[in-house]
Amino acid sequence: MNLLLSDDYLLQDYPENITNTIRSGHTTCLRFNRRGDYLASGRVDGTVVVWDLDTMGVAQKLRGHRSAITSLSWSRCGRYLLSACQGWRAVLWDLQDGTRCREVRFRAPIYTAEMHPWNHNLFVASVFDEPPSLVDMSDANDVKHTLPSAPKRTNIDADAATKEKQAKEDAKQMTTATVWSATGDHILAGTNKGRLNLIDPKTHDIIWSEKICSSVVTTLRLTGSGRELLVNSQDRIIRTFHVPNLSADNLDLDTLQMPLEHKFQDVVNRLSWNHVTFSATGEYVAASTYNNHELYIWERNHGSLVRMLEGPKEEQGVIEWHPHRAMLAACGLETGRIYIWSVTSPQRWSALAPDFAEVEENVEYIEREDEFDIHPQEEINKRRLDAEDEDIEVLAIDSRKGYDEDIGDADFRMPVLFDLGASDSEEEFVAVSTGTVRRRSLGEGQDGEDAEEDKTMVAKKAPASKGARARRR
Repeated sequence: MNLLLSDDYLLQDYPENITNTIRSGHTTCLRFNRRGDYLASGRVDGTVVVWDLDTMGVAQKLRGHRSAITSLSWSRCGRYLLSACQGWRAVLWDLQDGTRCREVRFRAPIYTAEMHPWNHNLFVASVFDEPPSLVDMSDANDVKHTLPSAPKRTNIDADAATKEKQAKEDAKQMTTATVWSATGDHILAGTNKGRLNLIDPKTHDIIWSEKICSSVVTTLRLTGSGRELLVNSQDRIIRTFHVPNLSADNLDLDTLQMPLEHKFQDVVNRLSWNHVTFSATGEYVAASTYNNHELYIWERNHGSLVRMLEGPKEEQGVIEWHPHRAMLAACGLETGRIYIWSVTSPQRWSALAPDFAEVEENVEYIEREDEFDIHPQEEINKRRLDAEDEDIEVLAIDSRKGYDEDIGDADFRMPVLFDLGASDSEEEFVAVSTGTVRRRSLGEGQDGEDAEEDKTMVAKKAPASKGARARRR
């Protein structure tokens, strides 16, 4: 819809119904870029798909993983995309040409991989049954720094029995979720024992620690300002915390506190939450439910439930809120479709004609006294020539959206995809014959590096099987 015909500022701040459904393979995770014009989705076969939200078409397909994508993270400029998978690998993509800049291998599947908010060559990864890692890709060889998971202890003068007990507890601590602070000066890490650790990326030490829940921390999210923290854990409670200014010069770690702001839960049904996210302004909290198809939206200031979104009859997995608009994206666990919830914008025709007025019912029109007067031709020509002398600006970029902030390399635009076949989303069903269809399998239709490797392996195995048949004869 034309931007001039929409009244977005008059609409409510949270979505109401499904406006689009897109699909390319079986989606497992989602992430909007900072500008909000592209949506990255990771598939179960290891392919990363970048969607253009203006056309709802595929902008790029990135193939380099062989197992399900578990995490996606955009750079601040939107040119680089970091993807991590269950196959123990993290790949940094350059969307200028769709190539792999770097590839980092780990020793276990990766929970999350979060890129530094200001440096795309630095990211932190939480790894299954392994300590988290801070990876620096600035040089030719990747440098991995192991980060601790054990909390910071303040009782230094404890007896030997207490220290031994604490040492056994610390050995069981594993980091399950990580997120950078807004400035990138600290790392917030959640553990499987319900602790929140504050890590200094320069010294690689935990400088502050506190127990915030009694179960595994699954998701950590910060608002755009970095002052509110959203925590999802397996105890069926969603928590929000107020984060102080961690970059202040007078920051005292001994008196540092992150006070609990709200707790969101379903007291009646005792539902668990698959994934949580903040709204664009941080005023709302949205969550997808476990073993249920509804999405919950709470108002954060009062802690009240404002909306339950009922869409497809399938459980929703990862849920993401658009960084600037009242739009939600969620991926279905059964079909792998991506569902887009948003607000239907009414058309504002008065933007094109200032004297245009919308009426609810028929009214009697009263014409002006000089509305239909006949003017001399000379006067009409003079008015037309005066209008042609006005200078019209056609080169300046319209900053009405307000998305173009000083984010560095903001002029990056993804190249146009000339392969029209690759720009179409993949249908779920494939025609077999006239009037007969079947469901597309997960690995069907894949191409690129993995398909070529599979063909090569088949070609290598073919002579051996042929010789074996000859020997049996």
